[in-house]
Amino acid sequence: MRTIWWDAESRAIGMIDQTLLPERLENIEVGSVEELCEAILALRVRGAPALGAAGGYGVALAAARSAATDPAALVEDVREAAGIIRAARPTAVNLSWGVDRAMRAIEEINESADADEIRAAALVAAEEIAGEDVSINKALGEVGASLLEDGDVVLTHCNAGRLACVDWGTALGVVRSAVAEGKRISVYACETRPLFQGSRLTAWELSEDKIPVTLICDSMAGMVMRQGKIDKVIVGADRITKDAVFNKVGTYTHAVLAKAHGIPFYVAAPISTFDLLHQEKEVKIEERDPDEIRRLGNRQLAPLGVPIYNPAFDATPLDLVTAIITERGIYRPPERPELG
Repeated sequence: MRTIWWDAESRAIGMIDQTLLPERLENIEVGSVEELCEAILALRVRGAPALGAAGGYGVALAAARSAATDPAALVEDVREAAGIIRAARPTAVNLSWGVDRAMRAIEEINESADADEIRAAALVAAEEIAGEDVSINKALGEVGASLLEDGDVVLTHCNAGRLACVDWGTALGVVRSAVAEGKRISVYACETRPLFQGSRLTAWELSEDKIPVTLICDSMAGMVMRQGKIDKVIVGADRITKDAVFNKVGTYTHAVLAKAHGIPFYVAAPISTFDLLHQEKEVKIEERDPDEIRRLGNRQLAPLGVPIYNPAFDATPLDLVTAIITERGIYRPPERPELG
């Protein structure tokens, strides 16, 4: 089951609308760059690897829907659209990575190609990004499965499963791979306030796969660790800089608690999520609509006049990370992969 794909017949992006889960599984069609940015901002598509694919497909979409017949004009149209897509979520590095990779495919042939060849090159690059994501995550899962023992109970935060990727998953991909090897693994999923990606998405995914999962409130993580219920913590990542892991807000808290209780804290992420040109202080953390905290559906949960701070991500210093699991191997900070 893929999270995002290209619909050749309609020249549009198809995706699962993750905002509707777990009540219903429904696909939507995205036919413009504006619709794609809305889907990204509304978290209809989310998760670092899935956003990488969305970035690539967004470039292909912009090329497919441009009315330009002159190659130079077409490339300029797509370049403008690429800037809009990149800005949709500034913290997640994979989105800009996917956009830039598809743009390079266009620019490399720009001098000699006609408009149709440019459109085809953009789509080929996007499909390569999506296809590689599946194989990369399966490789990452196999690498990470070596860290899990039969009978382990894993705590995870937010959703780093197939819904956060094109398929398979990163943190949950490690769990899936371990289960595929015959290991008995169960999961504690934090609900992940304020948008409940843990309860809506992670618990749904694992239930669909018949992998035992127990849902807890975010604030219960310390208690279940102290009670000895957790053997390992595995989370995904939206960006890994020289000195920190950026992931869904709440990750830092779990890392501190894991350290205090002597529990390994693992980050599962593809190489494309690394940003070794920057440090934590240089990264802009996205702040989201205060109503995500103030309201739950139509229900008001807080006084209208109370200030609300709603960052989408937090930063976990690398000295709290036991190891980073990638498709190329396991890195134990301060070790880091060679990029390129």
